[in-house]
Amino acid sequence: MGDQKRPLQPGETAPAFALATANFDGTVSFADLSGRPFLIGFFRGLHCPFCRRQVEQLAGVQPTLRAAGVETVAVINTPVERARLYFRHRPTPVTLLCDPDCRTHRAYGVPHAEFLPDGSSEQPEWPYGATMAQFQAARINPTGELPEPLHPMEANTVLNAKDHFELDEADNAIFANHATQLVGHFLVDANGIIGWAQIESLDGPNSLSIFPTAAEIIAAAGGLGR
Repeated sequence: MGDQKRPLQPGETAPAFALATANFDGTVSFADLSGRPFLIGFFRGLHCPFCRRQVEQLAGVQPTLRAAGVETVAVINTPVERARLYFRHRPTPVTLLCDPDCRTHRAYGVPHAEFLPDGSSEQPEWPYGATMAQFQAARINPTGELPEPLHPMEANTVLNAKDHFELDEADNAIFANHATQLVGHFLVDANGIIGWAQIESLDGPNSLSIFPTAAEIIAAAGGLGR
């Protein structure tokens, strides 16, 4: 417990990456974005309905960011073949990158929740060493779509049913390996320096799936050094 890299902060250098893209047959790298500021979001797999909604929100924000000279990138924890299949019928202006192993999530310090064993004497610290009881007590309704706040896993099930989204083999494999991955948003300036960072749910599991709003992203981009 506690050996995860902590989230990168404003003023730190953004790590390089090269990932397969769902937008076309190829890859996009940090070098491809060199000299241009960009927003990059790191998401769970497609099994997460809140992440799918946030990618849709980024698509709505993208024209405003592009007009301000800021590119918009989303890194999704899924195999590229699965992402291409899903987004083939849901075209988006967002640059979609795929990281089925969460390596770039880890490079930027986007945490995943880890749980202490039953009976542990360690002091709980969400998300790096939480108790299962702490997680089981969580109730969320971040988009207001649920009839009442529900446990995060139940909320996923309800919204996936609402969306008629059925997990396939790839989604189930990602969920099995990375179910507790958290989400992070970063703005990187033209010199490759992080100018703004927002990590999901650092204050506890009741704020799971609360992500930056369009207004917050646009405001943060407005203060980014070019």
